[in-house]
Parts: sequence; structure tokens; C-alpha cells
Amino acid sequence: MLAVKTYNNDLNIVRREIRLMGNRFEISVVGNDTVWAHNCIEEAAAEINRVEKLLSTLSDDSQVTGINRNAGLKPVKVSAEIFRLIERALAISELTDGAFDITYQADAGQSDSSQGKSTNYTHVVLNAERSTVFLQEKDMRIGFGAVSKGYAADRAKYILQMMGVSSGVVNAGGDLLTWGLQPDHRPWTIGAADPRQENQPYSDIRISNMAVATSGNFDKNAAINDKMANLDTRKGFPVSILKSVSVVSPTAELSDAMATPVMSMGVNAGLYLINKLQQLACFIIDDHDRIYTSKEISYLT
Repeated sequence: MLAVKTYNNDLNIVRREIRLMGNRFEISVVGNDTVWAHNCIEEAAAEINRVEKLLSTLSDDSQVTGINRNAGLKPVKVSAEIFRLIERALAISELTDGAFDITYQADAGQSDSSQGKSTNYTHVVLNAERSTVFLQEKDMRIGFGAVSKGYAADRAKYILQMMGVSSGVVNAGGDLLTWGLQPDHRPWTIGAADPRQENQPYSDIRISNMAVATSGNFDKNAAINDKMANLDTRKGFPVSILKSVSVVSPTAELSDAMATPVMSMGVNAGLYLINKLQQLACFIIDDHDRIYTSKEISYLT
């Protein structure tokens, strides 16, 4: 679906909605040439498809499948792109004390060899000199579901900028990545980048040259007193009842990676973590629609 909105200064917002990576992607390009904008969107979509194949755990010939297939056996040489992505993921795991973790167990409790062993990010061994990745435990696997959508959005933005798009939006299933300004020269806001969110709390937050990702309590929850409570998977009990967490950062990958951990930490611990970090902000909404914000949000409104 291709939509064009024209402004008085002859600049258009050309929007196209595409089903990619199992999600609804909407790519918006600001320009005065509709044909050129359409071609740019096609190239961005092709890049998203490339990322999906790159990070696939289902394809026999993907590097991620090779890493998983050799878990507990030997290191696997990977491309610089995959190596850096894993390296960044492990850094976020350390930052969040394991609340974010790209590792998982292949078949929980399936073998005696897994007894007494902890399958987590600390058992991923990287060798930068050889560009290899080794999963120390045989039943370990890695997957990029938590960041693949954000990374694909970042890559789509890169392609669009290389093609000369000075302003645009990549909407990856409600997670937003923007750069430049709107055609009327105002900064992008959440409501402008995604008209579906115009009536949502904080729709006027300015996100030009930033990314915002949202995690809802539908990701990880448990029924507690007939309510849906977020579950701290590290300790096994509910830390608070939250409706959603939205994280704003310079990249969609980082926002994507941080949203769910903050959700699992609860209001106080989540805000404490975000407030310690530069160039990150968040707002949290609980089940009573009370809104909690990090200190950096004031600079974006």
C-alpha cells in the first residue's frame, strides 16, 4: 500500500506498508519525487529481507544456525556483521545483569548433561582476532528475536540515507526510527511518525534522529489476583504490574534490546538503570495508566 501526502512546500511524505519479518513495516520517505521515493523504499525493504535471512535460525546455511549446530563442539567463524551484533548483545546482557539475553536452552531439561549448568550469555565465547563465536554448552542456542526488528530498521535507515533520503521514518510494527525533519520543518514526534498513536500518552515526544521501541505486558506475564503482572524471569516472581515500557535511544536496535529488560525490572529499577545511561530515556505506564518517566524525557517534550 503506497500513500502520498503533499505539503505546500512541494515536499511529500511517501508511505508504504509492507509485511516483512512477520511484522508490519511502514517506511516513510520525505521528498519531491514519488518515483524516486518508491525506489528507495524498495531498496530498504530488500535490506530488511537480507537481515531476516542473515539472522535466521531456521535456514540450514545461515551463520546463526552454524553457531547453534556447533554448540559445545567448536568455535564457528562468522562475518564481521554477525560478530559485532553478538558483541553488542552481550554488552547489553552485562549491562542489564542478564535481563536481556540472546541465549536460550535448546530443550529445557532434556539431558543429564544440562543438570547444574546455567545456559546464559556468560557462556558465549568471542574471539575478535579470529572472528569466531563459541557456545560452551551443548544445549545452548542463540537467537536474535529480541533485536532483529530493531537492527533491520537501523539497516533500512542506513540504505535510505545512502540513497539520499534526508528525512524519513521506519515504523517496525510500532517501533519507530526517524531522522531529519517533517516537511513543515518541525521535528518528528511519536504522533507524527505514527498517526495511529496520535491519541496515546506522550505522542508529542520529539524523536527526530532517535528511535523508540515499546514492550507490553503481553510479552511475559502471569495471572496474579486476576490481573496480568510482569514476571521477573530471573527470580520467578512479579516485580510490578506494568502496561508498557517505551525506550528512546539513538538506534532501533538499542531501544529494542532495552525495552523488555526494563519491563522485567519494574518501575524503580528500570528508571534507575535508564537514568544512569547517556542518550537513553524511557516512559513507563502501569495498569492504572500512571506514567513514570526518566529524567531525559523532559528534553524530548
